[in-house]
Amino acid sequence: MSQYRARPPAVATLLLDDAVVRITRWDFEPGADTGVHTHGFGYVVVPMTDCKFLLEDADGSRRVDIANGAAYRREAGVEHNVVNAGSEPMSFIEIEYK
Repeated sequence: MSQYRARPPAVATLLLDDAVVRITRWDFEPGADTGVHTHGFGYVVVPMTDCKFLLEDADGSRRVDIANGAAYRREAGVEHNVVNAGSEPMSFIEIEYK
């Protein structure tokens, strides 16, 4: 794997990790991404800002806009890269349930 990245990395801040949940705050400058990853647990995302996602996965890419506070849930096994496709910083809380 190349040591170079075309996009700046999103910043992950671990807020809580115990036997029940792992809670991470993700902060993205415009254009930042998480890098491709696979979710080992089911999870809930709670946007702290309006989020303009570019989601990249094995099927291609798609834009998804989610309003501040509009939570959603996904099952374990999701593999993707999350990119801030907007012109403003964005952040969300990810709650993984173990």
